[in-house]
Amino acid sequence: MSDAQDLTAAMPQGMGALNDKMGIEIIEASVNRVVATMPVEGNTQPYGLLHGGASVVLAETLGSMGSALHAQPDRYPVGVDINATHHRAATSGTVTGVATPIHLGRSTAAWEIVISNEEGKRVCTSRITCALLPYQPNS
Repeated sequence: MSDAQDLTAAMPQGMGALNDKMGIEIIEASVNRVVATMPVEGNTQPYGLLHGGASVVLAETLGSMGSALHAQPDRYPVGVDINATHHRAATSGTVTGVATPIHLGRSTAAWEIVISNEEGKRVCTSRITCALLPYQPNS
């Protein structure tokens, strides 16, 4: 099964409206690494800087997607904890998030997400933990 087929199986409802509104584009998705880009424009706070919340949305998208790929076919992820450290501002261009697993277990998955600007400088480091819940028929 290809990564695209795995992703479709893991996320049958698609990426979701928020990711579409924010312009998040998935570049690569596997159990070992998930990569996406997001434009700074349209995702800024009043001072013209990339909004910290936008970075967290990108991070949660990547960590949850990786967790979904790991959990399928009998479990699905729900985020239970996320944190972010903002290192520097981004004011234009595109940021890229790269998620790598810290722990891939039966009931939880944890990921580190590094978000960088176009120059490769780290903008944000985030960590997410997802609970992996069993699918329940007819629920």
